[in-house]
Amino acid sequence: MKIYTKTGDAGQTYLASGKQVSKTDGRVELYGTCDELNSVIGFIMTFSEKNDAPFTEFLGRIQHLLFEIGSELAGYKPKGQTDSIILESDIENLEKEIDRLTESLAALKSFILPGGTTFAAGLHIARTVSRRLERETLSYVEAGGDISSPLRIYLNRLSDYFFTAARYINARDGKTEIEWKSRTKN
Repeated sequence: MKIYTKTGDAGQTYLASGKQVSKTDGRVELYGTCDELNSVIGFIMTFSEKNDAPFTEFLGRIQHLLFEIGSELAGYKPKGQTDSIILESDIENLEKEIDRLTESLAALKSFILPGGTTFAAGLHIARTVSRRLERETLSYVEAGGDISSPLRIYLNRLSDYFFTAARYINARDGKTEIEWKSRTKN
């Protein structure tokens, strides 16, 4: 199979439903950003160490689920599926992992700047891409598009997870979080 098809040379592509749309269509933007987030996670995992296995296994599960989310954002629905591929248990699993990681962290007393270890800084990038995907999804819905509520909730939790995961990695590796200092306040 050739990787290039030439069908998109005129700026058109096909959604998973078979509908032909512009490459600037809202759904194409959504699954493109979802793919970007998945790629960021793959890049982040190159910075993990051997003792990160449970952590990277969780990230790997997120990657697999993001691939399915991308398919759903592209309009794919398996036969018999009426809502979303996102289950309540997917949201609960993210929440449990956020809670588990938070248990070992100091309480936040101010905003923190992204950074720390390379692994944690990458997780902050994943957080920002995840937030963009969430914003784009909400914009698509507000413009009349149909994206399931469970998927929207999952995306909201996902960015919370990446924020917590970055804090966790920095704490585990002894990196002090840098608190944001306002130039106008002492």
